[in-house]
Amino acid sequence: MKSDRLFLHNCNIGSEFMSDDLKERVKTIGQYQWYDWDNKQQNFLTEDEIYNLNITKGTLTKEEREIINRHIVVTIKMLEALPYPKNLRRVPEYAGGHHERMDGKGYPKGLTREQMSIPARMMGIADVFEALSARDRPYKKGKTLTECLHILGKMKLDNHIDPDLFDLFVREKVYLKYAEKFLSPDQIDQVDESKIPGYNPTVLQ
Repeated sequence: MKSDRLFLHNCNIGSEFMSDDLKERVKTIGQYQWYDWDNKQQNFLTEDEIYNLNITKGTLTKEEREIINRHIVVTIKMLEALPYPKNLRRVPEYAGGHHERMDGKGYPKGLTREQMSIPARMMGIADVFEALSARDRPYKKGKTLTECLHILGKMKLDNHIDPDLFDLFVREKVYLKYAEKFLSPDQIDQVDESKIPGYNPTVLQ
């Protein structure tokens, strides 16, 4: 059916969250039957295809995510091996902390907000925003400003990013200054800041 093809196409692109109901639909479609060139009956999707289409968040499987996560360990080791002038000596910390979380559930060191410097926490927000809005990723389209801020707002509520710095990021329209330099016009939509999850415009004023 056309609706099933469109559904699988959207699953293949990936999303920020895939519910159990959607996963079940993939499995149901996967059980459709067809006949191959040898007239043998086959399932419409293989087990591997179902596994790859049923990713809860994003487009990477658990195994692929583990491989990707190793990059930050390599980054830290490389940066720590370099000589720095005094004013740059904390570069490894800043660059190496963008996958940490405020609740200590990030990686590679499991640092909490209190254990991280402000620049390192800023890098976490910048890294996510750039990844969401980037236009040069072969596996996805760059998201609009509204989409990016909505996702970041949810990450604030989930204790993933620094809550106060995120509010400052929105209130001072840092996102728009970046967008005007690096994003395409179709990504720069009219943001209704009052609808951003968790956003508190009165913080740090």
